[in-house]
Amino acid sequence: MSSTDKTIKNIRFDSNGLVPVVAVDHLTGKVLMVAYANEEALNKTLETGFAHYWSRSRKKLWKKGEASGHVQKIVGIKLDCDGDTLLYEVEQTGPACHTGNSTCFFTDIYRRENEPPGTPFLEVLEELLRQRKQTKPEGSYTARLFQKGREAISAKVVEESEEFTEALSQGNRDGIIWEAADVLFFILMALVWADIPFNEVLKHLKSRYGRRKESSKKEN
Repeated sequence: MSSTDKTIKNIRFDSNGLVPVVAVDHLTGKVLMVAYANEEALNKTLETGFAHYWSRSRKKLWKKGEASGHVQKIVGIKLDCDGDTLLYEVEQTGPACHTGNSTCFFTDIYRRENEPPGTPFLEVLEELLRQRKQTKPEGSYTARLFQKGREAISAKVVEESEEFTEALSQGNRDGIIWEAADVLFFILMALVWADIPFNEVLKHLKSRYGRRKESSKKEN
């Protein structure tokens, strides 16, 4: 019996033969959705490499994104300490929610005063830049820069990169942090201008890491 088979045997399905599944983005850790799986759905997930669930309302097995194309490719599966909840780490294609939102958890019930949104800040900033690009509000510096186009944005990336390098050479900690924030902002802006989601950069970076691990194994 494999370690995976042994782990499945330890899952505590409820009286209806179901276990809750929390799906998270494997790059950002953002919670995308919660659904349920029975043993058949879990086995189908392991067999195909794509998230399958059990619909309690329709009483049937379903593949996430089968109709919409917004599939979830499995990166990893974890079982919690009590054995009664699964965590799917996934590569999400398109939005996870049927409403078109990136996650099903977009409705705030309560938030502590002055607390920032739970969404990763880079995502919030990326969405704000997209809005600036589309709506071009009067008086917005980023909107004016978007209107000037690629050369102006490229020049800002170069300018801020040079200022970051200078702060780094001077060993000025506060300056390094300040300039690094500027570099990240204008790189993110350039990506938005080019219609490239930041997640695609993260995926590419992760793929490089995977290739290096494989190369290291071969060398050993």
